This record gives sequence, structure tokens and C-alpha cells, in this order.
Amino acid sequence: MIPEELLALITGGEGETVEFKRSVAELEKAVETVAAFANTRGGVVLIGVHPRGRIEGVEVGQTTRERIVNRITGNTDPAIYPSVEHVTAQDRVVVAITVPESADKPHLAFGRAFKRVGAVTAQMDRAEYERLLLARRQLPFDRREAPDATTDDLDEVKVRWYLQRAAQERAIPVDLAAPLAENLKRLGVAAERDGRLVLTTTALLLFGKQPQQFLSYTMVRIARFQGTTPLNFIDRLDCFGTLPEMIDEAERFVRRNTRVAAKITGFERREITEYPYPAIREAIANAVAHRDYDRADVEVRVSVFADRIEVQSPGRLPAPLTVDTLGEEYALRNRQIAELLFNIRYIERWNTGIMRMRRWMAGHGLPPPIFQEMGQTFKVTFTGPGESILDLIPEEGVTDLRALGLNERQVEALRLMVNEDRKLTNREYRQLFDVDDATAFRDLSRLVKSGQAKAVGLGRNVVYQA
Repeated sequence: MIPEELLALITGGEGETVEFKRSVAELEKAVETVAAFANTRGGVVLIGVHPRGRIEGVEVGQTTRERIVNRITGNTDPAIYPSVEHVTAQDRVVVAITVPESADKPHLAFGRAFKRVGAVTAQMDRAEYERLLLARRQLPFDRREAPDATTDDLDEVKVRWYLQRAAQERAIPVDLAAPLAENLKRLGVAAERDGRLVLTTTALLLFGKQPQQFLSYTMVRIARFQGTTPLNFIDRLDCFGTLPEMIDEAERFVRRNTRVAAKITGFERREITEYPYPAIREAIANAVAHRDYDRADVEVRVSVFADRIEVQSPGRLPAPLTVDTLGEEYALRNRQIAELLFNIRYIERWNTGIMRMRRWMAGHGLPPPIFQEMGQTFKVTFTGPGESILDLIPEEGVTDLRALGLNERQVEALRLMVNEDRKLTNREYRQLFDVDDATAFRDLSRLVKSGQAKAVGLGRNVVYQA
């Protein structure tokens, strides 16, 4: 660590990944914090810094580093081996103890488990300790066996669809004529065990007839709320099925619960969606691909408000990712699930997916998505345009009205219908453009035939509207 990095840490103050200790006399508390960092997100303990951020420095000798390391390794279980550095800044020496998030968590310090909560080192409760202990002993969720499931619980049509799409999207070699068991083994979601085919959880989530019979919490819960608070919902849906099915269904829900506006500019009709749908879909797909499936108490949630869309996924970012490094670093929690969804182009590599979401929002004229960690949840927020939807930049849906053979009268009539929400009768059309009845009927009929307007009513009562 260079002095500039140290000063930047101190300037940022204490927080989830930084703690100050005034002297080596506080080493016992520092060991507890080191264990908390290893059990949570990693972090740095700076010894020789006042809690208010003033560098006081410490006296260090030839054995100081070894003494600190031995104190940490001798009082943590499993033993933690941190990086210990002496950094000089403002003519004073600060001891920097850096520890990454551990793959062997939970660690004990002096026989107790700690975690980091904001800027505080807190003792971990027994339930969380046991959950981390169990996770350490198990395979990753997506590689675990589903002992009660058989190939009867899978849909062979879904397997064939997957193989065909993987060949089409990523040019992955497939053998559609191979037996189901062989294709499952080639995909890495099944294995022979004691003479029987054993499926993994991923097999159920990608190809199951009813995956939630085995994994009920893997659903996606989605709602459209009235206004900007989650008090009253207008529409709601609990999505069940395989991961691709739920991603598709959630996207359809968002599309039908968000606005599409239109405006006529010159000889162009522009359809403008409230949000760039590919960005929302990417966030939903990432949520189901990268969620913490060891948390069986909560599901992926998508909330549509009047001013924003929120996509919440159980679990914090997998190490070493942080909110600040999203789009720069790459890490996977459920590698097999992610790879299989990548093969059919349902997700991209996570770092490129984040950049694509940002690019889609900017290209639509909206602020970038907001990424947050809240407790044990990761949330993506897409800010909407509010009443300024017509000011957005349409990505698609631009229709050249001249190419449809529309004349200037028809384009002007369409502008009134679309931009000003006008409804026109044949008589009003004749008066506006000083044409006879036959010309008005022919112009209006052409607008309907081109799909740009519709006729409502019968006979003399018919009106034309967008």
C-alpha cells in the first residue's frame, strides 16, 4: 500500500471495509475485526489512526509485523493469514492489516464468530454461523445433486429447445439424436451414480417440468404498484417454471405495465417505450442467474413504480466484486447456471452485461442504473422519465410515413391524432384540409389500412383516432 492509498482510506472514514485503531494495545479488538472482515466483505484495519481520522502513528520494531500476524493466526479458526504492512504518511508509521473475504468462512476469533455491519464489528448469531458453516462444507448450489429428482421430472422438449438455441446463438456443437441422459451429462447437469442417473439442481432449473416442486423459493415475484411506494398494487404475478421461462414472463409483465408513447416529427412516426426493455431484461436475467440460492427465505423481486423499476436479488455481490468495481471485475456465484444461460444468450458475461445496461439507459436518454447492496440483497434501480416520456430517444419503432405513401394531409391528421390526442370525423377532416367527401374518405381509409389509425364506430358516427 502506498501513502496515497492510505490517505484515501483515512479520508473516506471508517465503514464496512475500513476500521481505525489508535495503537497496538487494541490488537485484540483488531483480531475480532479481521475475522469480521474475512466473514463479510474483506477490509483493512489501520493501526495508528484516531477514530476521527487523525494519523497518530505507532512505534514499530523488527518483530512488530510477525507479532501481529502471530496474534491473528493464533487466535482465529480457521487461521487467517492477512497482509500486514508498515506505511509511512505524514512522517508517522501506520500498520495496515488487509484481509480479503474468505472462501473458508466462517472464521472464529477467540472462539466467537463476528461479522461487519456498517462500521461496527458485531457478533454473528448462531443461525447465520451455521448457515455459513454448512455452505463451506457443500458444493456450490448449482452443482449439488437433487437426489429426489429423476428424468421423469424433466421436459425433454425443453432440453431439445435449449440445444437448438445454443447451436444457433453460440455455434455450440450438439447432437439432437443422442439420448436424453447423454445430453444431460454433456451439459454437466447429470452424472451416473451407483447405476442411476443423478440430476443437479441446475438440471431442474433449466429443464424441469415444475422446478418449484423441488425448489419453491426459486420463483420470481413481480408487481406493478400505484404511485411511487409499495402500498397498493395494480397488477402482480408470481412467475414459475424454468429460469428462461421466468425471465421471458417477467419481461412480458414489464412491457404490459409500462408505457409506450408516440409522436409525429416531420414525416416520421416514433414509438417511444418508457424504458429500454433490453436493459430491464438483462437485470432480471442477472438476478436469477447470480442470486444466492442458499437463501431459501426470499425470492427475486421486480417492482414497477410510476417513476422507476427495481430488481432485487437475494445475496450480496460475490467476492471480489463491489458496487464500485461492477463492469470492471468479473465473478460468478453460480458458474454452471451462468454458463448455461450464456450459451443461449439469456445473459452476457456479467461485466459486459453491466456495461450494456448503462449503455442502453444512456442511449434511451435516461440516467444510468443505480446499483446498491442493502443488507443481504443486491438491487438495481432504473429511473424512469416521468412525464417527460416524449423527450426520450427512441431506439427503434421509427416509421417513415412517406414510405407508406401518406401525403401531407394525412401526416398532419396523424400528428393531431398522435401528438394532441385528437379524434377526427370525416366532416372535420374535410373542413381542416378543404377537400371533398370522397377525398376525405380515401385519405382516412388509407391511414387505417396502413395501420397508423383506426376507425371506431359505424356509418355517420365513425371517428378516426391513433
